[in-house]
Amino acid sequence: MKEPSNQKRIALLGSTGSIGVQALDVIRQNKDKFKVEVLTAYSNDELLLEQALEFKPNAVVIVDEEKYEYLSERLWKEGIKTYTGEESLSQVVQMEEVEMVLTALVGYAGLKPTIAAIEAKKAIALANKETLVVAGELITDLANKNQVPILPVDSEHSAIFQCLLGEFHNKIEKIYLTASGGPFRGWSAEKLATVTKEQALKHPNWEMGAKITIDSATLMNKGLEVIEAKWLFDLKANQIDTIVHPQSIIHSIVQFEDGSMKAQMGLPDMKLPIQFAMTYPDRIPANFPRFNFLDYPQLTFEKADRSTFKNLDLAYEALEKGGTVACALNAANEITNAAFLQEKIGFLQIAEINEKVMSKSSFIQKPTLEDYVNCNQEARILAESLCK
Repeated sequence: MKEPSNQKRIALLGSTGSIGVQALDVIRQNKDKFKVEVLTAYSNDELLLEQALEFKPNAVVIVDEEKYEYLSERLWKEGIKTYTGEESLSQVVQMEEVEMVLTALVGYAGLKPTIAAIEAKKAIALANKETLVVAGELITDLANKNQVPILPVDSEHSAIFQCLLGEFHNKIEKIYLTASGGPFRGWSAEKLATVTKEQALKHPNWEMGAKITIDSATLMNKGLEVIEAKWLFDLKANQIDTIVHPQSIIHSIVQFEDGSMKAQMGLPDMKLPIQFAMTYPDRIPANFPRFNFLDYPQLTFEKADRSTFKNLDLAYEALEKGGTVACALNAANEITNAAFLQEKIGFLQIAEINEKVMSKSSFIQKPTLEDYVNCNQEARILAESLCK
């Protein structure tokens, strides 16, 4: 039985990644409000060990089984339970002690643990947008059935959520997801053909992991956010617009049916939306740097170039078609993103292969979880063959 406490008990999936590390920064500053129950990582055993020794969780999971022995030998004397393998992620989120699961895993890997957490009626702080991209209808239906809140951690979706507070009964006419435009804003297709991995990993405004940084450079990240927004806020494709805002100060905008617009603003710092998801419905003091209007005398906006950055267009197409199409697109993109980072394919080939996989994958209009799993596997195999 869990002991009575004013601390919210958190399971942090993906604690060694960019979001996970920043979430622990928030917890470190608010130890009276949060208790870490679970930490997980894929293979970064050294950082996971360091985190476990500091935060003393109930349990840790290292997915890579080759790293299990090293970690368990060092944590057993601390009384910290150590598990390994992908199935363990779905098991630890169901622990009685856990109240909220912050899913900061990258990609498709977040799907099954999120489902397990929802079925165990744990509140979800969602940083893993791919869960809703792959299986948005299934996840939202399951959350409604179990009366589980899904609180967005992505800065854009947190912005929309914050703009809607006190407005949930009012009809949304449109939302605008803002995008920095990435490091190649304004580049032609010819110039993009020469892009290197090193160039693509230099984001102008945000510090993120490699996968999401490449997705931002191709605008696939914005495409995935478009699909995520549909499920989080029950919107149609024509209600979701994307606009390039190079300064990344306005994180997103809601336009209501009377034409009034609300925007959420702040410096580009992921700790703010992470903290808000963890403390909702309350706001608590924070020492994050403050925005100063005089430092930004001009905020500018441009139309997103969907013809050059085709991944964004593919995401809208997947949203319109529904079914398993977005699942196939996401699977292809995880393969092509990794292939680009391994310098097996060029920058423009990411979208080209994504499009081919999306069009060739089997289509199911009303998929089950098994259908999503099969679609993901089929699309990955196809994408890998095209990357060769």
